[in-house]
Amino acid sequence: MQNLGFAMAIIALIREWQLPQKDSEAMLTRHLQMYNSHPYFSAPLIGSVIRLEEEKRGVGESSDVLAVKNGLMGPYAAIGDTFFWGALRPFAGIIAVVLGLKGLIIAPVAFLLIYTPAHLWVRVKGFIEGYRRGKQGIEFIRALHLPRVTSIIRWLSLVILAIMAVLLSYIGYWPFMEIPGLMMTLATIATFLFSLFLIKKGVSQIYILYGAVGIFFLIAYCRELIS
Repeated sequence: MQNLGFAMAIIALIREWQLPQKDSEAMLTRHLQMYNSHPYFSAPLIGSVIRLEEEKRGVGESSDVLAVKNGLMGPYAAIGDTFFWGALRPFAGIIAVVLGLKGLIIAPVAFLLIYTPAHLWVRVKGFIEGYRRGKQGIEFIRALHLPRVTSIIRWLSLVILAIMAVLLSYIGYWPFMEIPGLMMTLATIATFLFSLFLIKKGVSQIYILYGAVGIFFLIAYCRELIS
């Protein structure tokens, strides 16, 4: 799937070493095997692979290189998908939506300022640490404690969604405005508590987030019908 991109990254190493055609073909063939991971976490893995290729140069044994590559791409994909796709990007989007509702033109800029530094740091620092540590490159990722950070970000997203729902009840974005503001606030709090209950029952926070987004779309559609 992503093997062509990985091989393109390895071409720089082949050019640096000025390998003969036979050895170049062998290395490219080795890294054109199936590869699928999170794109941002590919940088740390490429760093580790390059370091291992340097250590194995001239030895003719590449099983360790492929073992590390195949062993890490799955965990890296799971960690990256959960953190970036499932937590950080929705969180940045929620912040941007809140700012957009306030009429602030910096909303898209805020999204980029929240999201971009994190993935650039993982890619640049991850490559450096992967190259420096070789087989132990995963220690850099492990030290980030991303599963715990993911949980915190998702909690913050839920809190912000609850606060935004309360604010919307006062500024006229809800369709059934004949309901008193206090009742709407209580309903919002009840919804938030229900979300906590679902989390306690083991329901994924990402399902709750996307469920809330779906409800907001439904409310917006009802408002259009009423108006």
